Amino acid sequence: MEAIKRVSGRAVVIPGDEIDTDRIIPARYLKAITFDGLGEALFYDERYDENGNPREHPLNRPERQGASIMVVGAGFGSGSSREHAPQAIKRAGFKAVIGESFAEIFFGNATQIGLVCVTLEPEDLGVLTEWVEAHPEGEVEVDLEAGEVRFGGRVAPLGIREAARQALVSGRWDPLSELLEAMDKVREMDERLPAPGRGGYGRMR
Repeated sequence: MEAIKRVSGRAVVIPGDEIDTDRIIPARYLKAITFDGLGEALFYDERYDENGNPREHPLNRPERQGASIMVVGAGFGSGSSREHAPQAIKRAGFKAVIGESFAEIFFGNATQIGLVCVTLEPEDLGVLTEWVEAHPEGEVEVDLEAGEVRFGGRVAPLGIREAARQALVSGRWDPLSELLEAMDKVREMDERLPAPGRGGYGRMR
């Protein structure tokens, strides 16, 4: 797995607090068998009308195309616990989300796919928001090793759960990949288990 120590790029502000997963990815897209193509559905009902015509939305603005960092408010990712929400954000090309706070399940789902979510104090977040709005071509850097967000010559301390930070910077953020890497140990443990019918659960096939 890739170690994620720093993320940088142009940013876009999605204003508002308590933006829930129903807004991030409409429920009808949850029927997809895979996550492929979910990036196109990101904030779809807010970005397009019933005829598919673009609305006024930050993600539709020409100067924000190619942004890879999303700046949000408090309680981002609240509501129903759908892993499609962070998947849609990542598949739309975003590498990090900076906000005041995140819903617990959203944060966990995001970390497990390598989507960096960090917090800033309200005052710092306000300064960042104003700067991003005024500098569409400006670059924002999230440095997980230094614990800083840097932009426009400013430095702000970021917040992130230490276990999540360690998982990202060490490249251990995907539990499935980690399990597959340890498959030899898994099989070794399986051999130690009692055979079926002798109080065990049965061995791997």
